Amino acid sequence: MRSKYLPYLLILPAVIYLLFFIGYPLVQALYLAFTQNGHFTLANFHRAISNPMFFQAFKYTLALAAVIIPTQVVLALVLALIMMNTFKGKDWVLYALIIPLTISDVAGGLIWYTMLSDAGFLNKLLLNLGLVSQPIHFFGYQYRDMEFLAIVLEEIWRSTAIVFVIILAGLQMISREYIEAAEVFGAGYWTRLRKIVIPMLKPSIQSALIIRTLFAMQIFGAVWILAGRDIPVLAGEGYYQLTFIKDYSVASIYALAIAALSIVLGALYVKFLKAPYLEVSE
Repeated sequence: MRSKYLPYLLILPAVIYLLFFIGYPLVQALYLAFTQNGHFTLANFHRAISNPMFFQAFKYTLALAAVIIPTQVVLALVLALIMMNTFKGKDWVLYALIIPLTISDVAGGLIWYTMLSDAGFLNKLLLNLGLVSQPIHFFGYQYRDMEFLAIVLEEIWRSTAIVFVIILAGLQMISREYIEAAEVFGAGYWTRLRKIVIPMLKPSIQSALIIRTLFAMQIFGAVWILAGRDIPVLAGEGYYQLTFIKDYSVASIYALAIAALSIVLGALYVKFLKAPYLEVSE
C-alpha cells in the first residue's frame, strides 16, 4: 500500500508549490483582467490596448529578446566549446564566466549605469586614451538607441552564464566515441560540429532557450535602472500600472501578455528544436 501512494507523495510538494505560487496568481490575474465590479467585461482590455505604451512595451520586449537571446546562445556555445579544451587557468576562467550569474538584474543595471554614465569608467578610459573628445551619452530619452544598447550589453554580460552552463553540461554528455568515429572517417572539425555536436546539443539548446526566454519576457530591473520608461517593456509597464496608476486590471493584462508570449515561444522551441535522434517513430 505504501509503495502505491509513494510516487504521489513525492510529487505532492511540487504540486502544492505550483498551485500556490503559479496556479492561484494566474487565476487571480484572469479574474482581474476579465471582470469589473464582479461582472465579466472586456473593457479592461480595451483600456490597456488603447494606451500606446502597451504596443511600445510589446515591441521593445520582443526586440530585446530577439537581440539578446540569439547572441547569448552563440556566445555561450563558443565559450562552452573553448572550455571543453584543457588549458592553464581553465578553472579561473570558468569561475569568471559564472560569477555574473550570481548578480541580480538590479545590481547588474546599477553596475552598468555606473560604467556607462558620462563620468563613468568607460568614458574616462576613452577620454584618457584620446579615442573620443567628449563623453559618449548612453542615457536620456534622446539617446534611446544607446539605452537599448546598454540594456543589451548588461543582459549579455549578466545572464549569458545560465545558457553557458546548460550548453557546457550538454557538451560534456556527448560521448567521445561519436567524435572519434567521425575522425576515423575523415570528418573535419566543422563537419563534426555541424553533423554531430550541434544535433546532439539540441535538447540542451532547447532547455536553455526556454529558460532564457522566460526571463527575457520578464525583463524589468535592468531596463528600469538603465532607461526607465524611455524603453517600455511589458513587465515595467505592468509594474507602473500596478504601483503608480493602481489599475490592477490593466496590470494583470500585462502579466497575462507575458505569460502568453512565454507559452507561445516555448511551444515553438519544443516543436522546431526537437532532436531527430530522440524522436520515436510511430
